[in-house]
Amino acid sequence: MSEGRKRAWAIRRRVASRISLCVVCCVALTAAGWCHAADLEFSALGSSGPLARYVETSQQNGQPGGGQSGNDALPGDDSSALDAPQGDAPSSEAEPELPSVTVTPPSEDVLPPTPSPTPEISFDSPLLFPGLSDQRFEGLSGALRGTRSIFDDPREVTIIDRQQLTERNARDMVEALEREVGVLVQRTGRGQASPFVRGLTGPETLILVDGVRVNNSTFRFGPNQYFALFDPGMIERIEVVRGPQSVLWGSDAIGGVINIVTRGADRRFGRWNDYFGGEFIEYFGTADAGSYSRLNVEGWVGRGGVFAGASYLDVNNLDRGGELGRQPFTDYRQNAGDVRFDYLLDDNQWVTVSLQHLEQNGVPRSDKFPKEFRRFDPQQRDLAYIRWQGVNLDGVIDSFMFTASFGRQKERTDRRKPLTSTNLDDSQFDVETTGLTFLLGTDLGGLGYVTYGVDWYYDDVDASAVRIDETTGTVTTRTPQFPPDAIYERVGAFLQWDVAVTDRLTAISGFRYTNIDAGATVSLFDPNDPAFPNVMPTPTSIAPNFQDWTGTVGLTYAVASDVHLVGSVSEGFRAPLLDELTSVSSNVNEGVDLPTLGLRPERSINYEVGIKLDGRRLRGQAFYFWTNLDGLIDRVLVGTDIGDPNDPNDDVDFFQRRNVGDAIINGYEMAGEYLLTPTWSAYGNFWYTYGKNRTANEPISRIPPAQGVLGLRWREPVDLGRTTGRNWFDIYAWMVRRQDRLSARDIRDSRIPVDGTPGYTTINLRMGRYLGRNQLVSLGLENIFDKAYRVHGSGVDGPGITATFGWQLRR
Repeated sequence: MSEGRKRAWAIRRRVASRISLCVVCCVALTAAGWCHAADLEFSALGSSGPLARYVETSQQNGQPGGGQSGNDALPGDDSSALDAPQGDAPSSEAEPELPSVTVTPPSEDVLPPTPSPTPEISFDSPLLFPGLSDQRFEGLSGALRGTRSIFDDPREVTIIDRQQLTERNARDMVEALEREVGVLVQRTGRGQASPFVRGLTGPETLILVDGVRVNNSTFRFGPNQYFALFDPGMIERIEVVRGPQSVLWGSDAIGGVINIVTRGADRRFGRWNDYFGGEFIEYFGTADAGSYSRLNVEGWVGRGGVFAGASYLDVNNLDRGGELGRQPFTDYRQNAGDVRFDYLLDDNQWVTVSLQHLEQNGVPRSDKFPKEFRRFDPQQRDLAYIRWQGVNLDGVIDSFMFTASFGRQKERTDRRKPLTSTNLDDSQFDVETTGLTFLLGTDLGGLGYVTYGVDWYYDDVDASAVRIDETTGTVTTRTPQFPPDAIYERVGAFLQWDVAVTDRLTAISGFRYTNIDAGATVSLFDPNDPAFPNVMPTPTSIAPNFQDWTGTVGLTYAVASDVHLVGSVSEGFRAPLLDELTSVSSNVNEGVDLPTLGLRPERSINYEVGIKLDGRRLRGQAFYFWTNLDGLIDRVLVGTDIGDPNDPNDDVDFFQRRNVGDAIINGYEMAGEYLLTPTWSAYGNFWYTYGKNRTANEPISRIPPAQGVLGLRWREPVDLGRTTGRNWFDIYAWMVRRQDRLSARDIRDSRIPVDGTPGYTTINLRMGRYLGRNQLVSLGLENIFDKAYRVHGSGVDGPGITATFGWQLRR
């Protein structure tokens, strides 16, 4: 591009930025007047009546916005309402009789009735800004495997509910989870997402859907793409638990647990009569000219309810902040579909059947371009499960849940290096996971509540790799990423005890036994061989076994009714996966991974203390944590600038995984909200994570930078006479500090600048308004000042100034 064209482009960008700023100011002023007018309108219309009380009661039960709170929320204490009598119908033969009328002359002592004053919105109402006690984890399928509020749990936990997902105009899982306290979402390319929880990601952070394990033995070490394989339109809420949760969930849950709870038919609307409803959602973003469309249908007939939906996402190359322009190789497509059926066996037992499918096509490895062409085509996730559960039962067993699941993850990669090469490398693998889980809960009365159970998951892997000469059509077999006969089996049993020690002190403790077996015929390379890598690998059968006992204890002390002091000590455990034991993979940023034998599990112990506030106006939680990590697994360079065994003309680095020693991760996390008025709140969060490999005396790789959010938002009270939901306005700043504490591995990583990732601040705005009862329009303005930035460790830059338009039509 000539200098004249560059200057003209810069001038157009500056003019566009100023026009955008003017638009933002106008929108903000209009929104302020709109909010004031809406408050006056609500005060005039009032919010009383049985329907208003019904909605408020529903939201107090942890179901804001009218959605079902999850798998375990179907039958409640009032489940018998399904069989409630409808009343005696009046007889058509009876003659109506007029009542007698007595006329009394007016008296000076009798005054005309005075209209009842319109109830005012109070700080105590959970309708607009739910407190910590109003947000609850429900049932055995939740991330806590029990029913408990955020306020009463000793861990740092959060829930992103349906209202928040709607306000975020989430088209993908990055937009759904980004900016949560203690969570950084990295994306190597568009269509990929890897959440870091307390500095750990990949196989060290466990992902669940409806309490079913998503992590499998092929999850790549370090950042991977698999959190992106969910459709936000099917999600009821996202539960995040920070810190090791190996007692509840077994291996992999060292950094924390993220549980995605899916939507189901709303039984409250079908309690008295059958119903049918539907919803169409459309989002459009200007930064990538990307559109997201989803159609949902739901209904309840008799004792059965169904929720089903399908979506399509199409995004183009991303327009970045500043003067960077569009980033090539960032476009992809995605389609998804899901259906869930719930059937009530009686007032306390029900069966759930769920089917989920998501497929992405043409997903690029953006960080590899332009040195090479590499796409995932397709990336696919499938899940089917059937679940039988019961609650509030009489006898020794108070609750139970049995789940049988079958999951499939398919990944195919096309690679051409360099871009002009006529050789196309086609590799793929397919892992099928079968799971069984049986959980029980027993109420011991004054001795507390015990949850216990067993779970079993079995991975069966198939893989292949070929090179296609596009000039001659010759097909050559190559070493696949995983052995085609690889298997991985996990089995575990746990017990958790929740007990009130005194009137003010409650304790949660538990332990688990885990056993893991792996098996495969591995293609082993010897990096010490003088002829390496130009040697044939040695096929070697392996059958490693890993076992561990883990424990936890947490305490909650009620200093006052709205102040809890909490603390916990918990152990974590992660066994090496097939990716570390068996894979021959160039699908890493630094070079080629080789199989490794002799790895031992990672083990951790985490200490944390915190305070939780749940006052009328101030709500929040603050934590300090310290984690000791023993047996840390990391990549170790075993060969550099030598030929790829699959391509001797391609000089690359080779790595094997090793237990490199011990490490520490510590930091603090805080998040809170202060109600300025019953409809306006100021909110924010701040978190800092420090990680050090004490053996190598260097930082742990990819530790997130310190960052925080500061915002102001308004939510309109629900006016049932005019809308089906609340309007909102939200403006906030996202502030991220520079990260220049880099490990040797970070310095080699092309996704991280040599001097570290620069800090940045973005200003953002969101607003939404209902048009009548059935239509919702929304607008999001992200990165209003068009800041150039990149999330630490990502291969994709941040979007420039972006408008996201949303439209929802509901019946």
